Amino acid sequence: MSGYGVHSEVGRLRQVIVHRPDLSLERLTPFNHDDLLFDDVLWVEHAQKEHDAFVALMRERGIEVLYHHELLAEALDASPEAKEHAVERTVSHLTVGPVLVDEVRAELTSWDGPRLARHLIGGLTKDELGIGLPGGVGATPADSLVASLTRRRDFILPPLPNSLFQRDPAAWLYGGVCLNPVFWHARRLETVNQSLIYRYHPRFADAGLQYWYPPLGDDGGLDEEDFGRASIEGGDMMPLGNRAVAIGIGERSTAPMVEKLALELFRADAADRVLVVDLPPSRAYMHLDTVFTLLDVGTATAFMPVMGSARAYSLRPGDRDGSLEVLPEDDVFAAFADALGVPELVVVPTGGDDDQQAREQWGSANNFLALEPGVVVGYHKNVWTNRTIAEHGVEVLEIEGFELGKGRGGARCMTCPTKRDPLP
Repeated sequence: MSGYGVHSEVGRLRQVIVHRPDLSLERLTPFNHDDLLFDDVLWVEHAQKEHDAFVALMRERGIEVLYHHELLAEALDASPEAKEHAVERTVSHLTVGPVLVDEVRAELTSWDGPRLARHLIGGLTKDELGIGLPGGVGATPADSLVASLTRRRDFILPPLPNSLFQRDPAAWLYGGVCLNPVFWHARRLETVNQSLIYRYHPRFADAGLQYWYPPLGDDGGLDEEDFGRASIEGGDMMPLGNRAVAIGIGERSTAPMVEKLALELFRADAADRVLVVDLPPSRAYMHLDTVFTLLDVGTATAFMPVMGSARAYSLRPGDRDGSLEVLPEDDVFAAFADALGVPELVVVPTGGDDDQQAREQWGSANNFLALEPGVVVGYHKNVWTNRTIAEHGVEVLEIEGFELGKGRGGARCMTCPTKRDPLP
């Protein structure tokens, strides 16, 4: 056993990975934020203050908080193979052209872990690398079409501002981790960075981790060859406890990947049931945890215009190897209650009138992170929902999210738990 594992949604949280706002968010502009999946540019210094307060709150509650960028830097310094793997996956003839590829790779592998990690997450421009400039890296313009034609501020490595939301590219279900093939191209290299951490960081490399996806290759490394052909993201994945898992299918997660993951869980005897929630494929409801999260063992919050009419299916092991039993559920909330082993699920709706509910859902009002049963973290701005939840006996620890929320994610989205207790 590795000691790592997330055995419920609301059991006491012990350890979590986050990413402090950084260079990648400074790269957002009015001209590229849509392509990078943000609704606006951020005041990064203020976002850092908001994030620091969130981290301080968790640490005050005894939770060990690890930083993604520090883990990545340490993983890169832990092994020359880590740097080689990172550079080979991010720099190729398709990104810098065949003339430049060898020299750019050689330059980046010579960097120390902190410098390389900064740019694997934050991006790297042609200008910063000095491509085509006297004394810089790479061929002169006369030798390379890429050096001749691309603009000075074009990216050699793209920025990954959605690294702020650590939940999606890597997620734990019970005793194993899934390195997720995410949906949008703008986020796919986030999973490579997660793979580097789990494969090479001393915390994880020799911990005997169980991987639900991708499989381990013949050389003992992670086989990422199929990333992106099907997709699943951590915002859709919930280890409910009681040997049950909930997964949303909508804008970001697809049925083929859910089938693959369910079969892996059943084959390892890690779960008995996967409850699938069919959601509208909309940016407003991009993940299950944007419309539904658990607050306590038998209490949840939900955006009823979506969850009130959502279809659900239960997957269980089939009667032959590699098969599933797929059963439709009559009521999504009754199915959650049954999966959790409680008589009834108390559902606290998003607060306010119809307009206010829509506004607060858009502002991550249903995206709570449970620190322990009945104690959750959410954005202060969602006044109606927080008040309604408190009236149901749940303690809401409020954080500011004026800047952090511009990426459409709340406390749950910003965290990747690696150690969480089972249900009490």
